[in-house]
Amino acid sequence: METNIVLCGVGGQGILSISIALDLAAGRLGWHFKQAEVHGMSQRGGEVVSHLRYADHPIFSEVIPQGVANLILSVEPLEALRYVSLLAPDGAVVTSADPFRNLAAYPDVDAVHAAIARVPNHVLLPADALARKAGTVKAANMVLLGAASPWLGMPDGDVEAAIRELFAHKGEKVQETNVKAFRAGKAAGASYRDRLATGSTSAVAREAVLEVAPC
Repeated sequence: METNIVLCGVGGQGILSISIALDLAAGRLGWHFKQAEVHGMSQRGGEVVSHLRYADHPIFSEVIPQGVANLILSVEPLEALRYVSLLAPDGAVVTSADPFRNLAAYPDVDAVHAAIARVPNHVLLPADALARKAGTVKAANMVLLGAASPWLGMPDGDVEAAIRELFAHKGEKVQETNVKAFRAGKAAGASYRDRLATGSTSAVAREAVLEVAPC
């Protein structure tokens, strides 16, 4: 078993928290893991990307080659598109639909969404709105981690335990909110994929997922 994930977004969106949660979960399972340096965290609003690899066997490089990534997990839609070339043929893109306009010439958002929707395996969610329903917009990263759960290659229980461990120092309420966001993302991601499979457009599916999200 080996899972290769490209984590991306912009500074301040919680990419590092996703990475730590997955590292903790992999450690709970006794797996090996390697992570490339996280770039851009020192500049809030700057590009952030990191390669994360974990497996039940030793890993000798932290860099994910082109065509090998099982998952691109992004908290910003345009950033997700930067790394599509790294995807394996059966890999998936899971990203927020909410743009962070950190560029003077940010592309048309509808065009960005359309480009993501052309990836055969993709989930494009209104992560900010889902996170607000879970308790705080700050948990949008955990919403997306939940939506990505089918491609993580690890039991949900271990991921949830890792989320609790990650936020333990912030108290039980914060722990529960972030676990709730993870579960909301998982439910929303499943709903989104089901609606695409029955012929809905990406835009219609994104609207519908808010109906299945826990309050």
